[in-house]
Amino acid sequence: MLILASSSRYRRQLLERLHLAFEIAAPAVDEAPLPGETPQATAVRLAQTKAAAVARAFPDALIIGSDQVAELDGKRMDKPGSHARAVEQLRMLSGRTANFHTAVALLNSATGTLRARLVPTRVRFRELKDATIEAYLQREQPYDCAGSAKSEGLGIALLHAIECDDPTALVGLPLIALTDLLQAEGVEVIR
Repeated sequence: MLILASSSRYRRQLLERLHLAFEIAAPAVDEAPLPGETPQATAVRLAQTKAAAVARAFPDALIIGSDQVAELDGKRMDKPGSHARAVEQLRMLSGRTANFHTAVALLNSATGTLRARLVPTRVRFRELKDATIEAYLQREQPYDCAGSAKSEGLGIALLHAIECDDPTALVGLPLIALTDLLQAEGVEVIR
């Protein structure tokens, strides 16, 4: 049994690409960073914590947890949640490079084996005019996306470059890394 420990529609849509049967369980996890914790460490810890949070309900399953932390100049950029905050984020990102740290964890709840990977992504934003920011936000409303832009949608036009080994990492679930973790647990995605 495969469980996605996430309520994210983006992660669900990504996992569906692998054509594996899975169930969804929303983990109840405090996503606040710990004092002094790096964005990378936060992403890995939360991915592992999300998988572990639903393990009791699924004692014989492979449980996937994932988390992403965006940062600009060492400062965390959370999901904006509102139009005004999204405008502020995109103005800060204009002409700059942000780092998106996406972690995936796979917990075998029967054996207790926990594997995790961190997939970094560097995203260079174009110079963004206020009119461009406003038009984009009105059309796509990415208020539930760290960095206020959806690379899988119109937000790609705001970007100058994406540097990453796994193109799905920026969307929120690194499928190349997840495939590696599943294979380590004996699951062949294509069989």
